[in-house]
Amino acid sequence: MTHHIVVIGAGYAGLTAANRLARRLSPGQAQVTLVNAAGTFLERVRLHQVAAGQAVPEPAVTDLARGARFVRGRVESITADRRELRLGSTTMRYDTLVYAAGSVADLEGAPGVAEHALTVSGTGDTTRLRDRVARIPAGGVLTVVGAGPTGIEVAAELAESHRRLRVRLLAAEDPGGRWSPAARAHLRRAFDRLGVEVMTGAKVVRVDASGARLADGRSVGSDAVVWAAGFRAPALAREAGLAVDGHDRVLVDRTARSISHPDVYAVGDAAAVRASSGQELRMACATALPAGRQAADAIADRINGREPGPLRFRYVVQCVSLGRRDGLIQFVHADDRPRAMTLTGRSAALVKELVVRNALRSAQRGGG
Repeated sequence: MTHHIVVIGAGYAGLTAANRLARRLSPGQAQVTLVNAAGTFLERVRLHQVAAGQAVPEPAVTDLARGARFVRGRVESITADRRELRLGSTTMRYDTLVYAAGSVADLEGAPGVAEHALTVSGTGDTTRLRDRVARIPAGGVLTVVGAGPTGIEVAAELAESHRRLRVRLLAAEDPGGRWSPAARAHLRRAFDRLGVEVMTGAKVVRVDASGARLADGRSVGSDAVVWAAGFRAPALAREAGLAVDGHDRVLVDRTARSISHPDVYAVGDAAAVRASSGQELRMACATALPAGRQAADAIADRINGREPGPLRFRYVVQCVSLGRRDGLIQFVHADDRPRAMTLTGRSAALVKELVVRNALRSAQRGGG
């Protein structure tokens, strides 16, 4: 009987896994089904552009899936002991599951976030942010909470595209604090040029209709608050009984296989992946692509009676957009520690754009 492999999620990791499996296994060996709630591919690394009102590519999943059967639908539950998924009134069985459900904004970071803050974790919420920003009158204040790459890119993009607004970035720590001195200096210059006001040591403890409240008692008035202070995986895997970490990411071994359910593999933001050193890999496109490739190879190897090798992975750079004409490429060691070398300015913006385009091409090719 043909082995049925179901991939949940058509992001970078899921698309890579589905296309690589379809390439490595013959139709007589396995049928690969890719399930996704939307019919278009979400380039999450461009969501800050969507928030700023820019048009971005929206390729159809059917045009990107190479050999995998595409089913549009939202997986509502997983019954792991019966190897079943529920999509509305439909039940789908699997022999092997690749869980690539991505991540969502962590709305539990402070009271009021879910009710009053806007986010950039998906097409729908980012479109709501775009529409809200367009309605803020000139001189209004837009506050971004979180000084990681997402918060930095959102603040810079919105400030560049909406010069009529005051954009403020609230950060518990210095933005780019883990980067090299040269990178941090360029980031400060970019924010100064764009007019982004940075407030450090600003831990947000509540969000309400008037803005954000800080741990030191200060209130930061805002016309809109964008929450970019953390992401977590959907609750789907935890509710199915899979072993997960505190952010609902599936705990996996070095072949991307669930430590609790051997017929389940997890990749991308929805998996707690570790390097051979034990280092936990960050949620990023740079992690998703090799993880999707690893899961596909491990599944194909096991179907063909071979023992798969472990994930071999190293970081090379961190890429950050600072609007459309500026960027920052921080070269890093294999374990993600910053090197002294950086690339900045328009050249860095061009490199970032090439990286984004090549990421989609890589997913189409199944990771190479």
